Order: sequence, then C-alpha cells, then structure tokens
Amino acid sequence: MDALLSLIHGFGILADPMNILYMFVGIFLGVLIGVLPGLGGANGVAILLPLTFSMSPVSGIIMLSSIYWGALFGGAITSILFNIPGEPWSVATTFDGYPMAQQGRAGEALATAFTGSFLGAFVATLLLTFLAPLIARFALQFGPAEFFAVYLLTFCSFVGMGKESPLKVIAAMMLGFALAAVGIDTVTGQLRMTFGSTELLRGFDFLVAVIGLFGVGEILLTMEEGLAFKGKTAKINSRVVLQVWKELPKYWATAIRSSIVGCWMGITPGGATPASFMSYGLAKRFSRTGSKFGTGEAEGVLAPETAAHAAGTSALLPMLTLGIPGSPTAAVLLGGLLIWGLQPGPLLFVEQKDFVWGLIASIYLSNVAGLIVVLTTVPFFAAILRVPFSIIAPIILVICAVGAYTVHNALLDIAVMLVFGVIGYLFKKLDYPLAPLVLALVLGDMAESAFRQAMLLSQGSVSIFWANPLVGSIVTLALTMLFWPLISAGLARLRPRAPAPLSP
Repeated sequence: MDALLSLIHGFGILADPMNILYMFVGIFLGVLIGVLPGLGGANGVAILLPLTFSMSPVSGIIMLSSIYWGALFGGAITSILFNIPGEPWSVATTFDGYPMAQQGRAGEALATAFTGSFLGAFVATLLLTFLAPLIARFALQFGPAEFFAVYLLTFCSFVGMGKESPLKVIAAMMLGFALAAVGIDTVTGQLRMTFGSTELLRGFDFLVAVIGLFGVGEILLTMEEGLAFKGKTAKINSRVVLQVWKELPKYWATAIRSSIVGCWMGITPGGATPASFMSYGLAKRFSRTGSKFGTGEAEGVLAPETAAHAAGTSALLPMLTLGIPGSPTAAVLLGGLLIWGLQPGPLLFVEQKDFVWGLIASIYLSNVAGLIVVLTTVPFFAAILRVPFSIIAPIILVICAVGAYTVHNALLDIAVMLVFGVIGYLFKKLDYPLAPLVLALVLGDMAESAFRQAMLLSQGSVSIFWANPLVGSIVTLALTMLFWPLISAGLARLRPRAPAPLSP
C-alpha cells in the first residue's frame, strides 16, 4: 500500500509540463540513437548526459531514462528493416524479424516487437515498484563490510557467470580499477599515478571515458567495416497493429517466460543481450512452431524483444537500491546520479523520495509514450537510415567531442576521449568485454572505500567479512561465482561418462 501511495506521489511530480516535455524529447532522441548503428543506450546516455547538468536531478534522470527506453525501442527498427542490429540485444530480433520484412510483413514484425517491448518493460516496472522499497529497507542494515561484499558479488558474477573468457573479464576489470585509482587518494590524500601532471589530479572522468569507449570506439569499428544501409521501407497503420494485438494472446506463455528471464538477467549482471538470446532459445525449444524459427515467425520477434526490455528496465532495481548497476547503461545512469550529488543505495529511498518515485512513475509513462512514438515515426527513422554513414559518423563524433568538452570545459578531455575511443576499438577487435571495465571504473572508488573502512573497523582482519551470516553468505556466494568455471569443470569430470557403443 505504501508503494502505491508513493507511486501516486511520483505521478504528481511528473505532472510538471516540463518533465513531460523532457520525457518525449528523451524518447525521440533515444529512438534515433537506437536506430543509428554505432550508438546505443549506454552511448546515447553518456553523450547526452552533459545536456542535463542545468536541469534538476528529477528532470535530468527522466530525460536520460527516456533516452534509454527510446533506444531499447529503436534497436528493433534497424534489425527488422535492414538486418543491422541497432543494439547488441537486437541481434536475436534479426533472426525472424528480417525474414518477415523480406516477406512484406515489416509492419507486423515491428508492431510485434514494439508490443513485446512494452509488455516486458511493464512487468519489470511492476517489479521495480513493489520490490525496490523492500530491498532498500533490508539494505539499511548494511555496513562497510556488507557493501564491499555486494560490490565483490557484482565483480565476481561478471567473471564467473558471463559468456566471455574469465581471463579477459578480469583483465578488463583490472584496467578499470587502475583507471579509477588515478588522482588523489580520498583516505590519505596521497597522489596516485598522476606522474607529476596537474591535469590528472582529478583522475579520469567517468563520463569522458564512457563517451570514448562506447561512442568513439563503436564509430571507429563501424567505419572500418564500411557499413552500408540496405533494407525495406515500412509503414505501420492501425489495421496492422490491431491485427497483431489480436494474434499476440496466443503467445502468452512466451511473453511471461521472456519477461521472467529478462527480469532475472537484468537484476543479476547478465544484461539485455544474453536475456534476448536465452529467451529466443527457450521460445524455439517450447514453441509448437519452433522448427520454423528463422523463417519469419512473429513469436521469434516477440521473445527477444520482451526479454530485452524487461532486462533493461529491471537493471535499475539493484542500481537504485544497492548502488550496483545491472547493465552498462545503468552504470552510466549511476555516474549521472553521482555527478548530481545523489548517492544511490538504500538511503536514496529515505532522503530523496521525490526523485526515486518521480523516476519510477516516469518509467510507466515513458513506455506508453515510447510505444506511441515508435508506432507513428517508423517511416521517418527508416528514411534517416538511407543517409550515407560517411555523413552520420562525423556528426556523431562532433557530438561526442562536445559532450566530453562540456564536462570540465577542458580541451584535454577531448584528447582523453579519443584515447579511450582507441581503447574501446582495440577491445572490440580483440574481443574483450567493455562492460567489466565500465563497471570497475564506476564502482572502483566505492568498493575501495568500503573495503578500507571495513579494514579500519576490524583493525586489518579479513574475518570481518564472515562476522555475521549476512556478510558471510554474500562473500561465500561471490567466491563461488568467481570460481564457478573451475567448479563446473570439476563437476563435469566427476560425472560418470556414458559407455561407448560397441562396434559390430
């Protein structure tokens, strides 16, 4: 009941006409970012974050989160019409979406994708509304040791539960920790890795690094690949939408299953991309028409889009309640909150109730507004895709440079952005994951601070991390996840092997 009353209060905050305007502007920009390959939710939020510095935190986060929802919607447009995933999580959408477009069913595919996205996000928002206050209330019992244990759990889950090579994840994370340590030690006041440079006293700004890693890095990679847009045009009318909505109820089991998978992968550090592939695989396994997947099945579009939106929205749950981002975009949003002087975590629900519930209320309206925007603007965005990438790429690079410069009004930040762009490009070429680097860059300082405070309290004894059942269970789970690849390999060896068939 308290959650409902707080949500009603949040809608009251959202009633400000300027907040509504920011929401629609954010959705439109987000769809545009989702449509343009080389950008994405994390990139768009990072590049446009400086635009929100003059806004109130509530208005700023509404606009940034709306950009994120718009990007989630927009990624499906290029996947279906042009077989070019606008977002990593839209790759699975191409498997059936593009064949549907080739068969002249582009409108049906897009309407299915957008409706699935709306359903997934709505389920995740309900989860966020009713579960976030409970988690925040529970997390108020946390001290430095418990917070470090949660940070450790996040880092270890990326290593042990991710699809990438654990060694590559650790290498990327170590680089992120090293970059986060540059500057002044907040505990002792010592200079760390500044090499006599006064410019490095403030360290590497998170925002400049993210703009370079995601925005510039992706553009360099896309330019190398010589991207060209080729695809189908599409129009969506009310008849197509109503027909799709009439057919979708028969896929209710797929929608529910995909929403659950998406919410789980969003709360844990899985993210929208593995959620979309997992949901597509489950839908193909359990569907009556699973053998036809890949030839233009609407269910094959519904499953990944529903899961991706559920994961993208539910990633905000650990970010708001524990200060732990569940996705790269949530990590960028976390950086925005820190810039505004807000500390994500359980106290946020006590000290900044207007901010939290205004954000949650905006998610409900953003999804409705996003559905309306994408259903009415598909022809416009399809036309943009016919602009040569040689024209779009320089525009994106200029936007990145302006965004980096406005952080501190320093030309050095543009050079730092370009260096991080090259790092992002090399990471992509060498198949190293960027998400662990971003996570370590954002949480490195906070994890170090929590660890050192815990060590001061225990006079240097690591036994504080097993001092009570709560922190002990979290640390044990973290270590289990860290060594899970070795544990699973050992269990596989212990299993009895099936006897080889006898030769005739």
